Amino acid sequence: MSVVKALIPWVTGALELVGIGATLLGALSATVVAARRVLADGARPMEVFESYRRQLSQGILLGLEFLVAADIIGTVAVEPSFRSVGVLGLIVAIRTFLSFTLEVEIAGRWPWYPIPKSS
Repeated sequence: MSVVKALIPWVTGALELVGIGATLLGALSATVVAARRVLADGARPMEVFESYRRQLSQGILLGLEFLVAADIIGTVAVEPSFRSVGVLGLIVAIRTFLSFTLEVEIAGRWPWYPIPKSS
């Protein structure tokens, strides 16, 4: 059990780094794709903007998922107290709200609305 407790900080740190990396990589990738579309294709600015926001949101959403996983592992694996579980609950609630709003932004509709059928 002591080996597991010794590994927890490393695991949570690694997950946090992956979350930060996913967010940064998503932002960088979205920016490069948008710049290429503007410079090479001469695409309409509004189309590029919408695509950029969608790709940026996806990178942020992926990063948030890793950060939530790190928080859960870090709190539950070490002796949980009411305070630490309460803080975890608040963090997860905030990140869940952010994830939900980003998902709505990406999809362009509320999750409970049916997916429009393409013709």
